Amino acid sequence: MSSQKSHAQQIRQSLKHPIIDADGHWLEFGPVIAEQLEKHGGKIAVDGFRAFNGRVARALGESGEERKRKRIAQEAFWAVPTKNTLDRATELLPRLLYERLNEFGIDFSVLYPTSGLGVPFHPDDQTRRATSRAFNSFIAEFFADYSDRMTPAAVIPMHTPEEAIDELEHVKKLGLKVVMMASMVRRPIPAAANAPSAPRFATWLDMLGLDSEYDYDPVWAKCVELGISPTFHSGSRGIGLRISPSNFTYNHIGHFAAASEAVCKAIFLGGVTRRFPTLKMAFLEGGVGWACALYSDLIGHWKKRNREALEEVNPANLDRPRLAQLIREYGGKWIANGIESLDSIVAADQNPATGGLRELDDFAACKISRAEDIRDLFANNFYFGCEADDPSNAYAFNRKSNPYGAKLNVLFGSDIGHFDVQDMKEVVPEAYELLEEQLITADDFRDFMFTNPVRFWGEANPNFFKGTRVEKEAAALLASG
Repeated sequence: MSSQKSHAQQIRQSLKHPIIDADGHWLEFGPVIAEQLEKHGGKIAVDGFRAFNGRVARALGESGEERKRKRIAQEAFWAVPTKNTLDRATELLPRLLYERLNEFGIDFSVLYPTSGLGVPFHPDDQTRRATSRAFNSFIAEFFADYSDRMTPAAVIPMHTPEEAIDELEHVKKLGLKVVMMASMVRRPIPAAANAPSAPRFATWLDMLGLDSEYDYDPVWAKCVELGISPTFHSGSRGIGLRISPSNFTYNHIGHFAAASEAVCKAIFLGGVTRRFPTLKMAFLEGGVGWACALYSDLIGHWKKRNREALEEVNPANLDRPRLAQLIREYGGKWIANGIESLDSIVAADQNPATGGLRELDDFAACKISRAEDIRDLFANNFYFGCEADDPSNAYAFNRKSNPYGAKLNVLFGSDIGHFDVQDMKEVVPEAYELLEEQLITADDFRDFMFTNPVRFWGEANPNFFKGTRVEKEAAALLASG
């Protein structure tokens, strides 16, 4: 290693606070992961892990015409850095990453898997649970010697609340502190399954909150009990509007943001943050631009669609005689030939259908009494993972544009280990450009790189940073309230 200080090290030394990476990545080394998964879970765990890579490999092995015929999305090829051999080795080997963290200007890193992101989504119940259990048992051992500077994220299957709770209790016993929950759970559509002409694999995506197949409140309660802050790292590449068979960039742009918005919106409108006011959740790698828009849209929709406001569009409140009079008076030649249809025109505005809803207020589960309640239930409970090279990170701190002076909670995520980080030493300098270009203040930068991750994990689990390189600074911050 070079003895010359990197730019990242120079930046770090100029700061009065540590830097916490809330979303780095490690890459599973084939021979090691296969051996260890078999040790912890048997052949079923190995097969379950390989299923995700197998799906990608099959898609990349087909011709463009075949993908177009099947409407299968183009997957990422050449998805990890290779020209920088040292970085390539660093993403595979925890010891090497541990030794290089100073070079990157990072004091502590939370590491998410790569292929392991797909583990908790396996459709077979037994395979999914066995693979998740084996994977988590393995990473607890794999990263154990480096816990003062890095911690791995466990994977939590979420097809049912029972399996989620079972695995949460398991990872707590293992000493793992970070969890990545499966979101957008794919489920069969009952009506489609019973229709002879329906697509064989017709499914819908369960967002775990609003309209979920299950009541996930026991899962959120278990998280509060165990001191665990859920994180979500799901994408929407290959779904809906992101299924180009020829262009990975088309499929990739915005796919984390779209997935995060869907889950965040469902959890919010499902009233989860109202029922669990201390529970914090993070949505990773999609940036914060979508969150600023969602926050504003929720407020705008509540003002127009809360139960009281709905009376403005309630057909029962229409003065039909007055409407008929105005049509006769001002319709002129455009209505003269159809004057006999006037009664049916007026009647068309009388349709009282509401889709059979018993509760007309879309925000009923949130118990919103004023627009500021949305700020309190959104900005206090949700955190958003942002990569260093995203200039829209600054939106989170703009109290002038975010309604009611809100500042959204952003978490710095290096994304080291993936194709978009060509040099691991450049990540912190890229994040620092927001400060250099005066898009954010020094206090904002401190929140981004240190304060927010400490509060996200440390307020739920006061011992989260105990024994780490940042223990002293984190404890002082949490003690300050």
